[in-house]
Parts: sequence; structure tokens; C-alpha cells
Amino acid sequence: SRLGILIVRHLKRLERVILGYLEVSDGPEEEARLGILETLQCTIEHAWPRMPCRLPVLLKALLRLLWDVHTERGPTPEPVRAALLHRATQCLILLDHCCHGQVKVLLAGVHSSCEENQVRECLRKVQEST
Repeated sequence: SRLGILIVRHLKRLERVILGYLEVSDGPEEEARLGILETLQCTIEHAWPRMPCRLPVLLKALLRLLWDVHTERGPTPEPVRAALLHRATQCLILLDHCCHGQVKVLLAGVHSSCEENQVRECLRKVQEST
């Protein structure tokens, strides 16, 4: 957050790091994933003018994270899973605001075809955000 908009200078490298951390579970407490979602949220807030061109990659990674968190049956406690789902949802909402509603348009078909309640609830929150 100290860099502010200057974060765009490092966006390409930062994106690779964020995607790498989102893909891999780091144990029951998921500290790295929770931290990287906070980093992503801060990055979206500060580098919002550059987010539309990053939308396809970030949207895919966040949807994959939602699905992985929902389907993984490891030792991760339910409150940690809920925190991951909440932060990923917040990132999707921020992305939608930066991209002028494109996320809602892209998620419309996914929401209607998704049968998993937790994932569906996250997608509903994105669809209903203003």
C-alpha cells in the first residue's frame, strides 16, 4: 500500500507471485493464501486502472481458488475455509468495480450452472454487489 499506484511498475511479477500462492494450499491455517488474498485486494485497490487487462487471469485464478477451497477435504478448519471464501469474494467484487461490471457478466452463466452451495453463495454476493 505504500507504493500506491506505483505498484503498476511491478504488476507483471507480482501477478505471477499471487497466482503461484493462490494455486497451492499451505496447510491447515492457510496463512499464505489468506495473506496473498489481502495483497491482491490491496493491489486491485491501488492499481485499479490496470485491472481490466488482468481480468481473465485473475478471474480464473479466483474461481479456481473458490472451487479448490470448497472441494478440498484436508485438515483446514471451517473458519479458515470461510475466511478464504470471503476474501476471494471480496477480490471478485473489487475486480468487478474496476472492470465496470464485466465480472458480473462473465459470472452470469457460471452462477446459474453451479450446484455447490458455498461457491454459489460467493457468486451470488458478487452478482448482488453494487
